[in-house]
Amino acid sequence: MSNDKYTFSQIMMKKIELYDTTLRDGTQQEGISLSVEDKLAITKRLDDLGIDIIEGGYAGANPKDDEYFKRITNLALKHAKIAAFGNTRKPNTIVEKDASILALLKSNTEIVTLVGKASAFQVRDVLETSLEENLSMIEDSVKFLTDSKKEVFFDAEHFFDGYRENPEYSIQTLKVAIKAGATRIVLCDTNGGNLPTEIGSIVSEVSNSLKSSTILGIHTHNDTDTAVASSIAAVQSGARQIQACVNGYGERTGNANMISIIGNLALTMGYDVLSEDKISTLTEVSNFVAERVNRRPFPFQPFVGSSAFTHKGGLHAAATERVKHAYQHIDPSKVGNVAGVVVSELSGRSNVMQRIKNLDLDEVLDENDARSIVNFVKSSEAQGYTYEDGEASLDLVLYRNIPNYETPFNLVDFMVIVENRRRSSFGSGWRLDGIEHPMLSEATVKIQVNDDIRHTAAEGNGPVDALDKAIRKGLKDFYPNLDQIRLTDYKVRVVNEEHGTGAIVRVLIESADDKQVWRTVGASANIIEASWMALSDSIEWWLIQTGTTPIVR
Repeated sequence: MSNDKYTFSQIMMKKIELYDTTLRDGTQQEGISLSVEDKLAITKRLDDLGIDIIEGGYAGANPKDDEYFKRITNLALKHAKIAAFGNTRKPNTIVEKDASILALLKSNTEIVTLVGKASAFQVRDVLETSLEENLSMIEDSVKFLTDSKKEVFFDAEHFFDGYRENPEYSIQTLKVAIKAGATRIVLCDTNGGNLPTEIGSIVSEVSNSLKSSTILGIHTHNDTDTAVASSIAAVQSGARQIQACVNGYGERTGNANMISIIGNLALTMGYDVLSEDKISTLTEVSNFVAERVNRRPFPFQPFVGSSAFTHKGGLHAAATERVKHAYQHIDPSKVGNVAGVVVSELSGRSNVMQRIKNLDLDEVLDENDARSIVNFVKSSEAQGYTYEDGEASLDLVLYRNIPNYETPFNLVDFMVIVENRRRSSFGSGWRLDGIEHPMLSEATVKIQVNDDIRHTAAEGNGPVDALDKAIRKGLKDFYPNLDQIRLTDYKVRVVNEEHGTGAIVRVLIESADDKQVWRTVGASANIIEASWMALSDSIEWWLIQTGTTPIVR
């Protein structure tokens, strides 16, 4: 890729190997569980991105990972190689009969990543064997696998903690692995307690001690919130492979974030990691993986978060209107993101005009429109709305000010009932005298597209779910792709608490597809009406953004 700070030859000398472990280490985060289909889909997306090596799972650990290794051979990958993860042989066992080693062989991957202890303390007190036996375990395992025509990467577990305690032994584990045939030596900050300065210093010392052409790698955890910085420090000190997870998923507080690593190395430091066209898909990749792991995309995530380039302060918004990079470290489009301006009751006309320009509406909306929109926003927020957290609803305010704007659909009427029924098919209800009373929620909707009115009904797990299903049911014949939209967050806020149960409530809904995340807002003294406003805004915004037109039958 081109970069004004570096010559082409300098960039080519700075090639960094990207090793993604989302499918193995990332799934160790609480609440994340991937099906085989999920893992295959993520593999394909990471291959499209240009990731060099994808760690598919823990060989022999569970039937799901074994099934993945069988099916991955049928996936025509364009760039990435698949690695299987496993342990060195157990203490005092024969390598040819060790279950973990045999599972690695059975995985049929070209690359195997072998984790072994690189800390004298861990060997003595956790593994409960001798330092000499641990060295034999590493040597036997690496040599057996290389003799079996596998390329072996050695993950030196607990390396940094072990190095501080007994540097000679930790270095010895690496030398044994190299001599046995390992082509990558990966230094692991397994407990995540080392800071970037320590990581960088130790990587430099290791590189000088080994004096080997074997490529050094880095694997960091985010327990001190410095995993990305530590990975970059390791690269600056000589590491040429980075192991990380998309969106920083991983055990405890997570692993180094592959998205941020790519953004920093490529766009700030000039390293050769991915081509420009691939880097421009980072936001889409981040959202795609978030959807597959069933996690809400983090709006404040650097580079790819929906708020990463959003400006609230009037000074910042006005400055970026004049000079795009005034308050932005990069052009958001380089990572597939967009700049945004928060519009609220404190906003001025310049904020609204900036939003108009961002939506390419400046040919149909002018300063007078912006002034009118500011007044509308202030009036709406006085009634309970907040467009700061509902930027998609704000976009619709702008669209609806366009002359002759036609909505993709119109609500004619809706009715929602919540009924106590013994034979409901949805979940548990409330209990009275030890007897369960399941609750049934049903929504009936009349919805119009062009001259066609549809009258539909749906049951749901609660009134809002029923309403959502009824809306989609009424629109599916016109917009069959609506199933791409998923609800990722639903929040209710009481606006004027002093009115008790008659208070106005604000409903905030976050939605996503596999490419983007957006938020909408509704406000009313009726929570169902507020929910309808936010739900319908979400669908309308998506239809506009995707350029979807109704199918006429």
